[in-house]
This record gives sequence, structure tokens and C-alpha cells, in this order.
Amino acid sequence: MTSAVAPAIALTIAGSEATGGAGAQADLKTFQELGVFGIANLTCIVSFNPNDDWNHRFVPVDQQVIADQLEATTAAYGAASGAPSVLDTVKIGMLGSPATISTVEKALADGAFANVVLDPVLICKGQEPGHALDTDQALKAQILPLATFVTPNHFEAESLSGLTITDEESLKAAAIRIHEISGAAVLAKGGVRLEGPDAVDVYYDGDTLEVLRAPKVGEVAVSGAGCSLAAAVTAELAKGATPLEAARTAKAFVTAGIKNRVASGAPFDALWQGGALS
Repeated sequence: MTSAVAPAIALTIAGSEATGGAGAQADLKTFQELGVFGIANLTCIVSFNPNDDWNHRFVPVDQQVIADQLEATTAAYGAASGAPSVLDTVKIGMLGSPATISTVEKALADGAFANVVLDPVLICKGQEPGHALDTDQALKAQILPLATFVTPNHFEAESLSGLTITDEESLKAAAIRIHEISGAAVLAKGGVRLEGPDAVDVYYDGDTLEVLRAPKVGEVAVSGAGCSLAAAVTAELAKGATPLEAARTAKAFVTAGIKNRVASGAPFDALWQGGALS
């Protein structure tokens, strides 16, 4: 009897989002849909507050607990584990505090990850502004230099590049600038925030610049789209795709998930990761 081929493995270091539309929940569902064994190490617990304009209620996970999760994961699947599929691909989502950023920075340095996909969550809606700014600065200083692929949304691309993004050309300029700063491949997301019939994202890796387009599905952002895009990139890289191939697959995956969005009593819809199969 021959054993089945071991699946590729990917880790997400991210927050739990209670309604299931974003965060580690979205990442794991994306990994599964794309045929990758997913692992989640949680950094915080986020639950929207329906009594306060659906702002985030944010509870950080204790630093030792974060470190323990990372230790267990790398011992089970890391380079020295002896596992048939070695964990060398990680997605970084919401970290939420400078302390957590330092904990994760050490784990990344020790983990010998070939692919580090950073979804640079810079602002948590409802978070105290001073704390949020400290977190943003720590993320840029400590995690961005370790990233091999970065997936900023419109706001994050403006923050990282220092440029104002109003159209496709300025989105291209921002993607190029972020690559120059980080050395990473960049998928800068214009999404529904730029005028025109298409949701436009720009890929740039220092050699190739490619505009990825799909017809807009409504004019309102969908919960989990950014998380799922970065997670899809992560899954494809774990399977051996090139960064550009991963970006193209991720764009198609998220577009299908937005078309098949899930409605709720909240004032936003959620992307359905199973939408690509509908």
C-alpha cells in the first residue's frame, strides 16, 4: 500500500474574527479550498461590537501563549521536524501590538521561512489611535523587512508608499515604491476604491509589473477579501507557484468569493471561500 502524497503546509499568524468572515478563520478556509493543510497561530481575539457602530473589540493573546503556539508549530512541521512536508510558508495577518510584533519577529527569524506573506493590517477600526500608530511603526520597522510578498489595501499602500493613490497609475507607482522599500513582491489592491468598472490590483516584483482586473461586484468592500487574497497567495506559494502565478490565482479566487458573498445581520457581507466551486 502506497501512502498518499503529503499536502503542502501553510501557517497563518493572525487574529480570530468572531463572525468568521475575516482573520484566521478566512485564512484556514482559503487554505483548505486550495488544497493546503492550514495551521493558525492566534495573536488576538477580535469581535465586532454591534452596539458601537460595529467597531472592533480587541483582546490580545498573551505573549507567552503566542510564543508557545509558534514553538509547537515549528517543532511539528518546521525544517528540523522530520515531517514529510516542511512548513516554509507563512502568512502574517493582524498582530495588533508592538509586543506581539516583537514575538513574531523572533519566530520568523528562527523559522527559516522561504515565503513570508505580509497582509499589513495597519489600522484596527475602533483601536486607540496612539496604540495603533505605535503598532504601525513597529510593523513597518520589524516585519516588513522580513516579508517576501506584501498585499496592502488602498489605505495601507498609501501609508507604506507615502503616495496618494487616486487611479491606476498612482497605484502602480505605490506598488513600485513599496517594492523598493521592502524588496518584496507587491500586490497593491485598488479594489472597489478606484473609479471605473473594474476592481484593479497591481503586481510588481522588481521585474514584472502586471495589472490584474476583474469587473467590480458592487461598490462596497466585502469582509475577508483582503485576508483571503493574502491567504490564497500564501497557499499557492506553499504549493510551489511563482509569486506572479500566486497573485493571478488569488485574484480569481477572491473575485469568485465576492460574487458568492454571504449576507448577515451585520452592515457588511462576507466573502465565501467556497464561492469558486459554485
